[in-house]
Amino acid sequence: MDKYLVLENGNVYKGKAFGAEGDATGELVFTTGMVGYTETLTDPSYYGQIIMHTFPEIGNYGIMYDDMESDGVAAAGYVVGNYCLTPSNFRKDIDLDAFMKEKGVIGLYGVDTRALTAAIRSAGVMNAAIVSDPEKVDFGKLRSFKIQNAVSSVSSKTEEIYEPETAKFTVALYDYGAKKNIIRTLLAHNCRVISVPSDTPVQRIKDIDPDGIMLSNGPGNPAE
Repeated sequence: MDKYLVLENGNVYKGKAFGAEGDATGELVFTTGMVGYTETLTDPSYYGQIIMHTFPEIGNYGIMYDDMESDGVAAAGYVVGNYCLTPSNFRKDIDLDAFMKEKGVIGLYGVDTRALTAAIRSAGVMNAAIVSDPEKVDFGKLRSFKIQNAVSSVSSKTEEIYEPETAKFTVALYDYGAKKNIIRTLLAHNCRVISVPSDTPVQRIKDIDPDGIMLSNGPGNPAE
């Protein structure tokens, strides 16, 4: 099925739909990574954004659930040059298209993502929409689109404790959209990790009395 990527400057790029059905609006961003698309898709830092890969072929080795950086996908949409229909990997759990359907991610393929990347690098940050009918796009709404409540949308709602085999230190981790690899790395360094929601008051951290405090990565404008 035909699908269109519409930029806020009026440019329209025709491609094909894959993943979940529907339309998506978000801030268009790009990544130049040749591998690691599972980690990219599941990184909470991309909340509200449409991810675009410059590497032309994505999905070659499928999706491995163990490689996910969160339990879901926070990105608004996904744009690739082409995606692999027959991934080959002994660790593969599911292919990219099926994973996107499972997680409700709207995708578009069949566009020149490198040319698109050059365009947005020249023009600056732009909002975009993945739609079935570009004639119905409200450009006023598209230009004024802003990602809202990014951190609160991806932060954990409760405290979680992660124990290494041998704990030498305790780290309080403020979850602003933390990737699982942050926790894995801390555990590998014998740190007991207490992950707390983004709005946790300072007094609670004092009560924990950790050896260290870490502020995680996360989505949104740092100025906010």
